[in-house]
Amino acid sequence: MKYLLMICGDESAAEHANDGCGGWSEDMEARGVVTGGAGLHPPDEATTVRVREGELLLTDGPFAETKEQIGGFVLIDCADLDEAVEIAAKHPAAGYGTIEIRPVLEPPPGVV
Repeated sequence: MKYLLMICGDESAAEHANDGCGGWSEDMEARGVVTGGAGLHPPDEATTVRVREGELLLTDGPFAETKEQIGGFVLIDCADLDEAVEIAAKHPAAGYGTIEIRPVLEPPPGVV
């Protein structure tokens, strides 16, 4: 099953932006569970898109005004939530931020 790991942190997490993952990425790629992912630019570089009643509304910044923001993501394919939790707990960002795990919806058969 596919899961998205959303790596979150407050403004203090920026000091870890160039830390790398301390071998986590290599370990997970060797296990064959990582199918994608990337770090993200800071939230102040975000653009939020909404369409209401046919009108395009753009907002500078993240969609939610919260202390913690998403700094990166990893898409994994593993057996179940227990394995996803084990993988997330080993990510270095779990030590200074938070990692939210979300199951990825699979499209119905025939829908791309």
